[in-house]
Amino acid sequence: MKFGVINSLDAVGCILGHTVRVQGITLKKGTVLDAVAVAMLGAGNVKTVMAARLEDNDVPEDQAADRIAATIAGSDVVVAEAFTGRANIFAEHDGVFTVDREWVKDLNRVDDAMTVATLNPYTRVSKGQMVATVKIIPFSVPENSLSELERIGHQIEHSISVASFRRLSVSLIISRVPGDKDSVIAKRYESVEKRVSDLGGRLGSVVHCAHKLDAVTIAIREIQVQDCDLILVFGASAIVDRADVIPAALERAEGEIIHLGMPVDPGNLLLYGEISGTNIIGIPSCASSIKENGFDWVLERTFAGQRLDREDFLAMAPGGLLKEISSRPQPRESVAVKGLAADINVNHQRPAARSSNTLGAS
Repeated sequence: MKFGVINSLDAVGCILGHTVRVQGITLKKGTVLDAVAVAMLGAGNVKTVMAARLEDNDVPEDQAADRIAATIAGSDVVVAEAFTGRANIFAEHDGVFTVDREWVKDLNRVDDAMTVATLNPYTRVSKGQMVATVKIIPFSVPENSLSELERIGHQIEHSISVASFRRLSVSLIISRVPGDKDSVIAKRYESVEKRVSDLGGRLGSVVHCAHKLDAVTIAIREIQVQDCDLILVFGASAIVDRADVIPAALERAEGEIIHLGMPVDPGNLLLYGEISGTNIIGIPSCASSIKENGFDWVLERTFAGQRLDREDFLAMAPGGLLKEISSRPQPRESVAVKGLAADINVNHQRPAARSSNTLGAS
């Protein structure tokens, strides 16, 4: 493609690079100039225009964008027809957006004339939400560059996709200690029920038990033999060790701990495991609130049919620092940091002390 200042009389077939207003008519950027338009330019004494002339090896912007979008679109997405060099890709269903970061970077390395932008991997998306966009910067791209991007695009099996949410049947275990208020237990139940229903699932069996090793073990065994797709355990006390009540109960029930803890805050104290092929999640205490936390990330991906491993959890670390929860103390802040916060006029209001109604693990 040749782009630059062109004599208006020689501009037939060229693509207008800048909008021109002549004789009360606007010729917009991107207009392919025909004989009528060129005559209009001459009558308006417009001697030159900034325009592009395509060459034999060039692919027009819309065709290029359509080809790229068709190449990189995977499952459960819809591609819109390109316009002005842009082709958008949308979620076909509610679910979790999936894409390989390094692959997207490789696509963008081919030629700076071609760009692909996406949402962050594992973003929760709704039907009709845009998940990616292809934009061609100039009015055309060379065929050899486009073919190279298509070659790289075919290297990833699932490309740009949405893992749709499934209608899972969920069972819940809620443990409690003496002194737990019914209102606290009800809040834990309601927060779980809302999350499950929002994802299209169904909360079935709910078992209440004491927050003791034997009681939680029995509850897991009781739930495990029932027909459910996912087991959730909301403990009276946060999980702080593999020997704590909920992890120990899972192992005693002949389940497996896949990962304990996660680099997402709030949500650090989460347990992810499996028993007889069914995933089981120990819910962090912060999930009593419906505000986003690490439990939401894991629950969404589970509903999207993704089984996680240690590497999946480690990959959550960048971006895993979520908003502070103002209702709890911030033990991660040191005295020095508090002083710095004061120096820059940042004021956190904190409770005087953390209240606790939990007992030690059995």
